[in-house]
Amino acid sequence: MSTQVLFGFHAVTVRLKTAPQSVVEIHVDAARRDARMRQFVERAHAAGAKVVDSDDARLNSLAGGPRHQGVVARVKPVALSHSLDDVLDAATGPALVLVLDGVTDPHNLGACLRVADGAGAHAVVAPKDHAVGVNATVAKVASGAAETVPYLMVTNLARTLNELKERDITIVGTSDDATDTIYDADLRGPVALVLGAEGAGMRQLTRKTCDRLVRIPMAGAVESLNVSVAAGVCLYEALRQRR
Repeated sequence: MSTQVLFGFHAVTVRLKTAPQSVVEIHVDAARRDARMRQFVERAHAAGAKVVDSDDARLNSLAGGPRHQGVVARVKPVALSHSLDDVLDAATGPALVLVLDGVTDPHNLGACLRVADGAGAHAVVAPKDHAVGVNATVAKVASGAAETVPYLMVTNLARTLNELKERDITIVGTSDDATDTIYDADLRGPVALVLGAEGAGMRQLTRKTCDRLVRIPMAGAVESLNVSVAAGVCLYEALRQRR
């Protein structure tokens, strides 16, 4: 089985916690012996993981750059769920799904996964084409959320949205030119929140498939928010209403 790379304290610690058997080996900076690293190594040993002392050049090579904090793991892929149906069938409470129509920046996807985890979203859905998959950078930015939130890439996004409608899930899209704001929408029931790609926004077919469109009110000079910030605003408004 092929392995993947995870790096950074948060991402690797969450994998040790959620699926320790999937960790093949962990490379750590041999020159770093501060309290955080000592605690991490103790946790890794307690989980039964193989820990390898490595130099900075080796860590940079494994991680594809220097942003690894001295921790790089080789892990076996872990499937969070086989399908969106599996996720929704197992969900407790009204469904809350984040749909990303074509997010291609791994930093944005990682941040979206992190905020989806924080708000209790059941899944993040994206099209297979014109979207980034989960890679080491995504996992690092997600700070462990890539291990806990199902990220499901679908062949036909519009068809998937229609399938969600068949489950009585309301499709709420975000658009700068919408009349209503996110605060006007009732998000207490089953809902899928749809955000478009960086710059381009939602594709036309995706927009037409939405049950309603809302906007995030902007009080300053900028016209829109980064997609991960917008995801946070929308998901946490849903969480606020549900509480």
